Amino acid sequence: MAVTEPVRGETSEGRVADEGAAVQEAADEEETPALRVPPPGRLAHENVLRRQAAREPAARTYARALPIVPVRARGLTIEGADGRRYLDCLSGAGTLALGHNHPVVLEAVRKVLDSGAPLQVLDLATPVRDAFVTELFHTLPPRLADHARVRFCGPAGTDAAEAALTLVRAATGRPGVLAFTGAGHGMTAGSLAVSGGATDAGATVLPYPQDYRCPFGVGGEGGAELAARWTESLLDDPRSGVGPPAGMIVEPVQDEGGVIPAPDAWMRRLRRLTADRSIPLIADEVQTGVGRTGAFWAVEHSGITPDVMVLSKAIGGSLPLALIVYRDDLDVGEQGVHAGTFHGNQLAMAAGTATLAHVRANGLAGRAATLGDRILRELSCLAEEFRCIGDVRGRGLMIGVEMVDPEGETEEKWAGHGAGATRPASPELAAAVQRECLSRGLIVGLGGRHASVVRLLPPLTITDEQTVAVLDRLSDAVRAVARARAKERP
Repeated sequence: MAVTEPVRGETSEGRVADEGAAVQEAADEEETPALRVPPPGRLAHENVLRRQAAREPAARTYARALPIVPVRARGLTIEGADGRRYLDCLSGAGTLALGHNHPVVLEAVRKVLDSGAPLQVLDLATPVRDAFVTELFHTLPPRLADHARVRFCGPAGTDAAEAALTLVRAATGRPGVLAFTGAGHGMTAGSLAVSGGATDAGATVLPYPQDYRCPFGVGGEGGAELAARWTESLLDDPRSGVGPPAGMIVEPVQDEGGVIPAPDAWMRRLRRLTADRSIPLIADEVQTGVGRTGAFWAVEHSGITPDVMVLSKAIGGSLPLALIVYRDDLDVGEQGVHAGTFHGNQLAMAAGTATLAHVRANGLAGRAATLGDRILRELSCLAEEFRCIGDVRGRGLMIGVEMVDPEGETEEKWAGHGAGATRPASPELAAAVQRECLSRGLIVGLGGRHASVVRLLPPLTITDEQTVAVLDRLSDAVRAVARARAKERP
């Protein structure tokens, strides 16, 4: 696919043929705001970006790093108003399990719209809602599905995380929560309090094991064992300063924390620790759910059954939807607690039902596992070639490439534990790789503790040919950055 293939009606450079007409049309639209998308090439993307910068806050995240104006999208591909086509490996931060505008999702939404069904019904029972919950329960870990309740929340994953915390606090009568370093559970107050960047003592923060930057300087099984022992010690030491908690919240793969998969044995250890002490275990599957990691739910890799699952992003089939699924004995029946007006999104439920059914019927989780292994192997070979890649990791189609300073001071693991040495994180190189990817028609995200991890979240429907194109463009971008870095050295 050509990186700069023009959209119909534009010149080969992707510019609008009549700039003056486009500007006039933009002015007309400002005077009479129409609920329509201007056709590609009729509104210069520079004008749209300029107005966004003038009207929206400096806190813009993706828009600042990815200065494009999408006007059409299908599957992995986005067409921009500048006439370029991009391969989207951000997927709405993992929201688009089936990519953009998948036919089964569009058909499901159209059916609801054409049926005359109400679009907003609070938490009233509807056939659309019933179909969604039925399909959801088909996918859940059996030992949870057999004794589960579902609660719809506000439209975002952070609402579901807040609802989970409210639930376990009400059920146990305890206030404290256990969380982990590097976590990312949302942007509202309660969710932020249990996230890795929290500065207030809203939770007891425990070490999350990882190989490359192990908090104990060990890595591997040894690092995971130390992390588990530390958790057990805090819970059982009467002088630890940590009282019996209301629950423990954990991500099976930390995405915002740097795409770090939790070791399966460590997850099983957490399950035993919490079960033995009657502590509800909350699995945050907002990023990892619906086949993303190579299993329908990431907890399936370790074989554990959590007490609560936090779900959003892909669960709504590209539309806003958030909910929690939990053991029925935690259902204390409180009225009006963390529900919200928009917890009956009929279109999102219809899109979610279609997405869940399509992923399940077509074995897309298994395909994500196969493709993810292939991508990790290819990127590991790239890491051997370029010292600016410190680590390649992930699970399924949730992949991270950590960029490091190739000339930075190395830090060896203690006593020969783990594999290799670490170098200082380099957010500058990561941002440079993202820019080079974009110039080649590839959209990637950034994350990690220091924003030094290039993140790949392609849709589960990505083809073999598209996978090759993604890897080629990413490899070219890394090479370009490495060459530029080499020229800067004296």
